[in-house]
Amino acid sequence: MSDAPTEPRTVLVTGGTKGIGLACARAFGSAGDRVVVLSRSTTTDEFPCFACDVADAAAVNDTFAKVEAELGKVQVVVSNAGITRDTLLARMSDADWHDVLDANLTGAFHVARRAIGPMMKARWGRLIFVSSVGAYLGAAGQTNYAATKAGLIGFARSIAREYGSRGITSNVVTPGPIETDMTSTLGDDWRERVGSSVPVGRFGTAEEVAAAVRFLASAEAAFITGAVLPVDGGLAMGN
Repeated sequence: MSDAPTEPRTVLVTGGTKGIGLACARAFGSAGDRVVVLSRSTTTDEFPCFACDVADAAAVNDTFAKVEAELGKVQVVVSNAGITRDTLLARMSDADWHDVLDANLTGAFHVARRAIGPMMKARWGRLIFVSSVGAYLGAAGQTNYAATKAGLIGFARSIAREYGSRGITSNVVTPGPIETDMTSTLGDDWRERVGSSVPVGRFGTAEEVAAAVRFLASAEAAFITGAVLPVDGGLAMGN
């Protein structure tokens, strides 16, 4: 068994300037870790923030080099960056499909591939991928998004099999309906309908997702890899 690194660890969160990503950054930061966030289009003053389009392999490689120069090797990765281009299948353009695939799934591949080398040398690492309940249930108008979120599960589990013996774990969280800036602008009827479909009867919070993510990166979770941890109020139980 590999020894855990001396804390604080260097934690990188993609899509880390708002919503679930920012909540994850805050959770690790409050625990004393060194946190850096990546974002394609927004910034935050709370943590070192690098502009990076994870769909661009060269940009990911360059950004990791900058992070390593400033904060050291990345030991924990939270792959959270993602976009939506919602429309029914018959109306979905090639660009709608490929943009979502590139950002949500290929981006996770670029980040994990760049992180894995230093983790192998250290014989320790934590990879956590933020998927969605849509990976199980699907959603009308989200064939592209659901496909990428389901893809993350197979991707993460394959990494778990490849690198578990090197002290590297790879896990997934699948949030259900979560209170974010985006969902707060949706109509009351939609929110009531969705909330009532959740067994616990409410939306989750970004902080509840972040707590699950931080647990998967903790010493207590060292024997957990290839797992899919739902944070969905029971919405997808049995799937």
